[in-house]
Parts: sequence; structure tokens; C-alpha cells
Amino acid sequence: MKKDKYESPLCSRYASDEMQYLFSPDKKFTTWRRLWVALARAEMELGLPVTQEQVDELEAHVQDIDYETAAKFERELRHDVMAHVHTYGLQCPKAMPIIHLGATSCYVGDNTDVILMREALCLVRDELVRVLGHLAAFAQRYRALPTLGFTHFQPAQLVTVGKRATLWMNELLMDLQEVEHRISTLKLLGCKGTTGTQASFLELFDGDHDKCMELDRKIAAEMGFEATVPVSGQTYSRKTDYAVLSTLSGIAQSASKFATDLRLLCNLKEVEEPFEAHQIGSSAMPYKRNPMRCERMCSLARYVMADALNPAVTAATQWFERTLDDSANKRLSVPEAFLAVDAILNIYANVADGLVVHEKVIEKHVMEELPFMASENIMMDAVKKGGDRQQLHERIRVLSQQAGANVKDRGEANNLIDLIAADPLFGLNKEELTAHMCPARYIGRCPEQVDAFLQAEVNPVLERYSEALKTREAELKV
Repeated sequence: MKKDKYESPLCSRYASDEMQYLFSPDKKFTTWRRLWVALARAEMELGLPVTQEQVDELEAHVQDIDYETAAKFERELRHDVMAHVHTYGLQCPKAMPIIHLGATSCYVGDNTDVILMREALCLVRDELVRVLGHLAAFAQRYRALPTLGFTHFQPAQLVTVGKRATLWMNELLMDLQEVEHRISTLKLLGCKGTTGTQASFLELFDGDHDKCMELDRKIAAEMGFEATVPVSGQTYSRKTDYAVLSTLSGIAQSASKFATDLRLLCNLKEVEEPFEAHQIGSSAMPYKRNPMRCERMCSLARYVMADALNPAVTAATQWFERTLDDSANKRLSVPEAFLAVDAILNIYANVADGLVVHEKVIEKHVMEELPFMASENIMMDAVKKGGDRQQLHERIRVLSQQAGANVKDRGEANNLIDLIAADPLFGLNKEELTAHMCPARYIGRCPEQVDAFLQAEVNPVLERYSEALKTREAELKV
């Protein structure tokens, strides 16, 4: 039981210092002690034989935990909570008789888990806001830059680079709403006793039910919560863990969607993640610029999405008022999910802040496909000159196939405009046809949609959490 940071491959390589600290022994066990102080203070204020001197002594030793002594007690007692009770008692001899009075292990264990999850969600919320800030600037800059839209990863109607970024942001806003909901609705377990009946406290308070309820309220208030769970067994419902990890899974899904899109765009050489001056893409192929940051996002996201199954199975298999097969699992699954999401969002912010757009490549790809997209407008012009819509439609279909064969089978340029100009059925010259080859005519309301989305949806969030935008982002270690 060391004082070191949480030991995890995710933690040591990718996660931020802030998230690592939340799941470190120091944070965990000092929170246990804060809960014991809150319990003692509330019991004193409600008339139990607990003195101010004892409360003061407990408060004086919240931070200075003797981990070697705690480890020694745990080897002897095989019980982590009682090991820390005895360790705390050696430091606070006057308070030793009243530490953990009336409580069960889940008083410190479960309440600490809820506290740490809420604090971790606040970190995640701020990281989401920082990513949104970078994407908002990107979307605004490229609000009107035409690019190929894709359905089924086949060229479709044009969109803009900025409009595509709003799709990524919209999913992050959905995630942010989920995070805010979890933060605002998480409840402390409180002091419910071994089976959730508060029987031990009812005994301590000589049958006074009001004091039992007031004990819960006082502890919740001291720990910064408005309420405790209304009913419980020995633990809070493990569906709480599932709800939180489902929220984290949603963030992973959104991040993976962005990273996958960018990996495809990287292959098209249209948009790339940051690539540093001395960065090596491949040990064998010096020319390679592999999208390793986005690949890492997808890899970690896959872990989080799979990890969300852990609390689902745990919640479904709890027996009556409690069983202990949840403990070892949740000590891994919950912290690791947060650490992984923290790493994902750090990478996401880094990528979003340094996206490289190759406008000439985008323009080249647009112009290669634009003749096909302009065909309907061309057909309308030909009808205005007296042409038969049905005949023109059939003729464009045939000529489009010829132009497609020219591109696919012979590796030549798209010559649809030349084929139409040479066909007397259309009655249009090359100059008239070329007038249709302006990409900006085919992006619909993309720029206006970007402006409206940023103004109505994104900017209010950035303003509400403006302090988060001032925080220095974690540096990528690898």
C-alpha cells in the first residue's frame, strides 16, 4: 500500500496528472479520513459522546497517512478499512474510541467512490469544453471551404470542412449534457449501515429517527452533496457505476468517430493530424506519416466501450443487500475508464488544435467529382433551351458512365463536361457548362449552418465554462 500514483499502463503513459491524482492512494485515503471527520462531527453535533477535541485531532491528521503502518495492519487483519482505522487511531489516540462509530466499510469505500467519480466527471467536463473550443475555431475558419461529402464513403454532394466539424462537435455537446446530468444527480451513499437499515445509528441515537436522517444530511453537506441516496442495501446501487461508465463510453464513441474520420481524411491527404518536424512515421518506411494519435484514440475508445460492460454485469449480479464480487472489478473498471477517457480527450484536444488542412488537395478532389454533381443543373439549363427532360436525363446517365470509365479504367481526367459540350442534344457550349463548375454553388447552407450552430449551441457552452479554456492542456508524452 504505497503512496505512489495509481499504478496503471494508461496512467503512466497517457493520462493527465490531475486524473492520476484523483485515483491515487493519497486522494482515496485522505477522503476516507475526511469522511471519518464528517461522521464524528455530525455525531458530536447530534449529541453522541464525541468531543470537539477528538474531532480536532482527527482533522489534524487527515493528510499525514502512515502507509507502511497501514500495510502492516492490512497484512495482519486482511481488511483494508480496519487497517486504516487502526493506523488513524495510532495517530489520534484520543479519537481512537470513536473512529468509524456505527459505520460499515462501505461508509468510507462507497462514499469515496462517489466523491471521486463526481470530481473526475468535472475534469472530463472541462476537457470536453477545451476540445469544443479548438473545433469551434476550426469550424469557423473553414466554414465555407467546399469539400466532398461522403455517404457509404462514396462521393456525395459537397459539404464544407467547417460543416463536417460541426458534426463532431454536436456529438460532444450530447456527451457534455450527459456529463452535466451525472454531476448534478450523483448522490452520496451517506450512513446507511450494514444492510441499509441504519439500525446501528438508531441504537446510538436511542431510537431517534430524526437524528438518523439528520446524520445523513450533515455528512452530505460537509462533503459537498445536496442529498444521499433515499434507500440502499450496504452499498449504493451499482447501476450508478454503470450510468457513469455509460457516459464515458459515449465520449469514447464520439472521439472514435472523429478519429476514424480523420484517419480516412489522412489517407485522402485532405486533412491530417499534427506531425512534428522530427517525428518518425515508420521505422521501415521513412516517408510515412501515420495518424498515430488518432489511432491511439480509437484504441483507447475501444477499451472504454468494452469496459462499460463491467458495471452492467456487476449491477445485474448483486445479491440482496450486497455481495463482494463487485469490489475487485470496480476498483479496476471505474478508475481505468476515467484514465482512458482523460487520455482520449487530451489527445483529441492536441489533434483538434493542430489540424492540417490541404486545401489544394481538397479542391482537386472536388473538381474531379464536380461534373457529376453539376449534371442536374446542366440538365435544367438544357430544358430551358427547349430540351426534353427525360431524354436529357437518359443522355447524361450514358455520358456519366463514359466519363466514369475514363477515370476508372484509363486513369484519365473526368471529361463529362467535354462530352456534354460535344452533344447537340443539350445545346450548351463549353463556356455555359463551365459556369456550373463553381463549388460554392453546391454547398447549400453549410456556412450559415456553421454560424448558427456556433452561435446557438457552442458559444454559450464556451462562455459558461470559460475558466476551463484557460487551463493548460496536458502534454502528450509519446
